Amino acid sequence: MRRVAEILLGADRRMTAYVKYGTVQFAYEGNLAAFVQPKGKRAALMFNRGAKISGDFPSLEGDGPTARFMRFADLAEVEERADELTAITRAWCAMQTRDP
Repeated sequence: MRRVAEILLGADRRMTAYVKYGTVQFAYEGNLAAFVQPKGKRAALMFNRGAKISGDFPSLEGDGPTARFMRFADLAEVEERADELTAITRAWCAMQTRDP
């Protein structure tokens, strides 16, 4: 979880993290993602409006109208997806900057 946070916060200086509802949330002009369903060494992020983020992000799971998820089995998987997490974060910040 710590490495995921480092990647998200390092992707864009405008990103912030805070605790709400007992979990860490990541935000810039709205909530981007939150850790959900922590289980041992595994971590999962819920991207609140992940379906609305422009780009091709193959590790995002879900087909509903809004939320998307990214799950990590271990630290190696986090590192494998670091570039994708960075791209998602930057796309979010760009989208939020464009929105009035």
